[in-house]
Amino acid sequence: MPESRDSSGATRDLDPRRGRDLLLGRLKAYGAAHYQFRASGDPSYYVKLLTSKGERTLWGKDLERAITEGQTRPQIGDLVGARRISREAVTVTARQRDRQGRVIAQEERHAHRTRWVIEKVTFFAERARMARRLRDEQADVRASVRAHPELKSTFLTVRAAEEVAARRIANPEDRERFMELVRAAIAGSVHKGEPLPSVPLADRAAKRKREEPTR
Repeated sequence: MPESRDSSGATRDLDPRRGRDLLLGRLKAYGAAHYQFRASGDPSYYVKLLTSKGERTLWGKDLERAITEGQTRPQIGDLVGARRISREAVTVTARQRDRQGRVIAQEERHAHRTRWVIEKVTFFAERARMARRLRDEQADVRASVRAHPELKSTFLTVRAAEEVAARRIANPEDRERFMELVRAAIAGSVHKGEPLPSVPLADRAAKRKREEPTR
């Protein structure tokens, strides 16, 4: 598939209709550069991967954050996965340059910036296992948290949703359907590699105390 650039400078070398697809490859290079390595291109950031279909170059300003803040700290030579996880509305400055790279015109445009996650492949395998546990209503929560301590806040988020449903949804079938949607949404987010949800324990304790009946 030919590569095309979106407004954030990201490369659409994955089918945009399948934005959750995971691109696997060996990390070859990354860094700041002008888009497509052209002097007239806008400042951007690139990541090169050696995939089973050849070398692929991703472009996008968020790639720098994805590489430098990745949980697994991928390094050159590591087998990694790259996935687009979201798009956010931004205002960008489009610049027109001459052959020497000097800016000769510019304008503000509304655009969308792609948010990426780039981690070692073991990260995505672990996230897939976590997502299965979250989708399984019969899973032992304590056992799941022992196996994946980082899921504690995620299960607390599910529990908070259950408390909301118990208070506000009278029909049991509607309540069950609501929780199915919540679990599916959270599990999908976890599977994609997005940051795990968090519920500050102090806030939850204070909330429960406020809701306790006065004696």
